[in-house]
Amino acid sequence: QVELVESGGGLVQAGGSLSLSCTGSGRTPFSDCAMGWFRQAPGSVREFVAAISWSGEGTYYTNSVRGRFTISRDNAKNTVYLQMNSLKPEDTAVYYCAADYSRVVSTAPGPYDYWGRGTQVTVSS
Repeated sequence: QVELVESGGGLVQAGGSLSLSCTGSGRTPFSDCAMGWFRQAPGSVREFVAAISWSGEGTYYTNSVRGRFTISRDNAKNTVYLQMNSLKPEDTAVYYCAADYSRVVSTAPGPYDYWGRGTQVTVSS
């Protein structure tokens, strides 16, 4: 079993920045998994934001955040990060981190094995 806890959400004006963190705990080594960030706005489906391979060498982004968001990880701290810059009102959503122990990076939510409870990000115009 793995527990994921997100932090770092909040309210920010358009053009501002936020840094999200997701820390994992449990019996399975954090470094064995690919990690992803997803988001869900009210009335919308959960959508892919970014993902990172177990080693950190591979990173993937949805087009709408590429160049503004950066995903990274520190396996020694069991933590994955999402640095969000140049935020826009359309980035407003609950952000979730997820772990995939198949080590295959996926942009779909289905393959992910464990999910955090989410952290709210609100960008005002």
